Amino acid sequence: MRERPIVLTAEGRAALEQELEQLRTVKLPALRERLQQLSNEGDISDNSEYEDAKEELVLTEARIREIEHILRRAQTVVETGKRDEVRLGSRVTVIDEDGVTETWVIVSPEEANAAQGRISIESPVGAALLGKRVGTTVTVQAPGGEMRLTIQRIE
Repeated sequence: MRERPIVLTAEGRAALEQELEQLRTVKLPALRERLQQLSNEGDISDNSEYEDAKEELVLTEARIREIEHILRRAQTVVETGKRDEVRLGSRVTVIDEDGVTETWVIVSPEEANAAQGRISIESPVGAALLGKRVGTTVTVQAPGGEMRLTIQRIE
């Protein structure tokens, strides 16, 4: 089975590289040092703090491997030409039926973060906006129900 290609924005790649660097140089050494301190303090067989630190170490190492895997496979999208239609890396401003305006950056699933206004091309909204132009109204089947969005600006 062939893996899906990963395409990142330049900003998304930089953020992943920064996270990887922070995990490798700050968090991982601190966790290893903490585990060493706890094991030097005596019996670790029934020490919940030691177990918690060990679990955090495992999760941190897994995240490092995940980021390394993403970065090895990723292609960085090159922003070229006019921005007359929504594509990966576009900053899109939409208005909904209630007059609420929102701006999102359309990104790959690997760099999506709704709280930061970065929505995936695979999300209902991201998929509905792809390839559309300013003035187009799209209907989105979202988990909360159907909504209509009109594209006001593409950057």
